Amino acid sequence: MASGPRYCTGYDMVHYGHSNQLRQAKAMGDYLIVGVHTDEEISKHKGPPVFTQAERYKMVRAIKWVDEIVEGAPYVTTLETLDKYICDFCVHGDDITLTVDGKDTYEEVKKSGRYRECKRTQGVSTTDLVGRMLLMTKAHHSNTGSSDYQQHTDNFGRGPKGHSPWTGVSQFLQTSQKIIQFASGKEPQPGDTIIYVAGAFDLFHIGHVDFLEAVYKLSDKPYVIVGLHFDQEVNRYKGKNYPIMNVHERTLSVLACRYVSEVVIGAPYTVSKDLLDHFKVPRRKGILRIVDSGNSLTTDDIVQRIIKNR
Repeated sequence: MASGPRYCTGYDMVHYGHSNQLRQAKAMGDYLIVGVHTDEEISKHKGPPVFTQAERYKMVRAIKWVDEIVEGAPYVTTLETLDKYICDFCVHGDDITLTVDGKDTYEEVKKSGRYRECKRTQGVSTTDLVGRMLLMTKAHHSNTGSSDYQQHTDNFGRGPKGHSPWTGVSQFLQTSQKIIQFASGKEPQPGDTIIYVAGAFDLFHIGHVDFLEAVYKLSDKPYVIVGLHFDQEVNRYKGKNYPIMNVHERTLSVLACRYVSEVVIGAPYTVSKDLLDHFKVPRRKGILRIVDSGNSLTTDDIVQRIIKNR
């Protein structure tokens, strides 16, 4: 098998399934180039994208297995494209990709023997995530007070059984091996600045990336720990039908980000002394920093984009 550069293409709504594909692709060699299509190309072949091309470029760059991206990559991968970027072969998941007229987008490179396949991550797809956001009626995504909305949200976050039903829609099965594959496995080193942030990080998106990048840049030697709240806790403070991704899915999404060193699964909502002691975060005046990501995008905004494109 060739060990030089390889080429992957995509991506619309970047999720941990894409990250897992890129992880597998990187393992096939030593340098990974990812082609990202324009809004025009995606609209032509698949329908209107959820994220803009600028957002998708930055999202893919933030995945830790990616070495380089090609902006505006052609939808059909040709030998000319591989040669242009000095790639030995290209990689795609084991689900076929077709053009608008039904042509296999990898036909040419397959015939030439410069195509490799990796396993698709079961239980997640862009279509699946969009389906979760559109489940039932639009009213579930807005606090409208409608009878439909109330019928499905009256018990959210209340008592021990309060939860979002949408996280139960996921067919993804978490394993310890999958977490190990995504985790860096690196311990903080002497001189590292240990930084702790916490939240839901639901539908991991460009707003999260911009925030984590800003946090990462607070130090020359950052070790960023992300605390992820359990589904019930997220639903308690966000309400509606959140979180859309369950805590296992959110864990992989965050671990795939190049700015993250470690994740706390089921982090407490309140940052306690014990938690800070556990991660050896110094307790001194001025420990809390407010970081402006420069990006106001929220998970709710993404849901609204989906509904608008429905």
